[in-house]
Amino acid sequence: MPPTNLEKTVSSLCPICLKVVPAQIVQEDGRIYMQKRCQEHGDFRELYWSDASLYKKFNRYWCNDQGLTNSRSALNGCPLDCGLCRNHLTGTLLGNIDLTNRCNMACPVCFADAGGRIYEPTMDQIREMMRSLRAERPVPCPAVQFSGGEPTLREDLPEIIAAAKGLGFSQIQIATNGIRMAESLNFCKRLEKSGLNTVYLQFDGVTAEPYKVVRGRDLFPTKLKALDNMRRAGQTSVVLVPTMAKGVNDYQAGGIVRFASQNLDIVKGINFQPVAFAGRIEQEERDEKRITIPDLMILLEEQMDNEITRDDFYPVPFVFPISQLITAERGSPQPSFAVHPCCGAATYVYKYNGHLVPITRFIDVEGLMEKVRIEVEAFNGSSLSKLKMKGMILKEIPRFVDESRAPGDLSVTKMLLRVLRSGTMDSVREFHNRTLFLGAMHFQDPYNMDLERLQRCGVHYAVPDGRIIPFCSYNNVHRKDVEARFSK
Repeated sequence: MPPTNLEKTVSSLCPICLKVVPAQIVQEDGRIYMQKRCQEHGDFRELYWSDASLYKKFNRYWCNDQGLTNSRSALNGCPLDCGLCRNHLTGTLLGNIDLTNRCNMACPVCFADAGGRIYEPTMDQIREMMRSLRAERPVPCPAVQFSGGEPTLREDLPEIIAAAKGLGFSQIQIATNGIRMAESLNFCKRLEKSGLNTVYLQFDGVTAEPYKVVRGRDLFPTKLKALDNMRRAGQTSVVLVPTMAKGVNDYQAGGIVRFASQNLDIVKGINFQPVAFAGRIEQEERDEKRITIPDLMILLEEQMDNEITRDDFYPVPFVFPISQLITAERGSPQPSFAVHPCCGAATYVYKYNGHLVPITRFIDVEGLMEKVRIEVEAFNGSSLSKLKMKGMILKEIPRFVDESRAPGDLSVTKMLLRVLRSGTMDSVREFHNRTLFLGAMHFQDPYNMDLERLQRCGVHYAVPDGRIIPFCSYNNVHRKDVEARFSK
């Protein structure tokens, strides 16, 4: 059930010593703030969510999952004993494995440290980390992303991808700056042949300026060349990943969406990432650069003349009823998107006659999700009940679709029926091929860390000692220790 009191006390971290401290979530002037005090280092106040009305909307979609039945860590104190423990409420939806801390760039906003000693797991260690992710119960981790540093510096990357395919990951990704792709068409072909599904491409804007500020040089031509080489190699799934900061590239949010919509043959989504301050940074600079998810939505509204608005976005757990539906239909647990509502937001848009039309304009997504929820909750596990559940959902779909407002070349009802009737990869792929995914994921830093969010995290790192650690805990607390233990 959604929490009734959105102003509350949570556990957080002192951004200086990283000790756990209590924090108050408070509403003030239409915005949500976090306030906390460390006995040693004093008071801290941080913007948590810049629009209180959106905060309330998103918090309607709290949901609970059972987490892992084979958790690894004892309970010594979150987040110092991450591993995962039995208090963690979400299994791994996406497992990250850092292949190296080496990089062919040195970006000040990066979580990783490419200097000093080399952290580069062996092939045997990587296989064990992947096996650890696939051994999660009740749901083996379905997706893995190889990151770094810069993972394309590993000459054995195609072999690593092939190994992931052999272990049963249904989605295999790399997170890259794209330099190696731009340099070599043959390298792109090798990756495509090895079984790579999706490239998460660092992409900070559509002109030279943001790259000069954030990356130290104009990399926009490099991004274009990388996309061209991947296209020629047969890659059909790229997600653009802009790190967003005020005064750096906030004025280009709409331009990035326009660029993606002009390259739908290969670009299938954008995952905006508001900047997280993993290191020590003064309050004034945080205030100048901090962007929250509502800020991003408002930027898109303004820069796209309301073609896309804040009302078109929903939090990740909004689709939790679909997870439950698939679990009921297949008779076995499936990946469950029961993450914290403030972690991310998403929508889909359809391109028609040069315009972008969010699916929320012609599908009553709230009504549809509510119908799915009601039918799933009535399911009693029998074959007859399963037929009734699915039949009622399929029968009611036309009630939630306004074909008169849909793009003229799209039969929305038929597309939804195909996806929900068959649930095959082909039907889901058809939907993705005709839409553009727009998402935002705001990773936490020590200034806005909410351990209630952390315990619901679905993006985790696998590390060589067998632990699986939530993303925000790893990058703020554990990364340096792990790399020191396992570096050369």
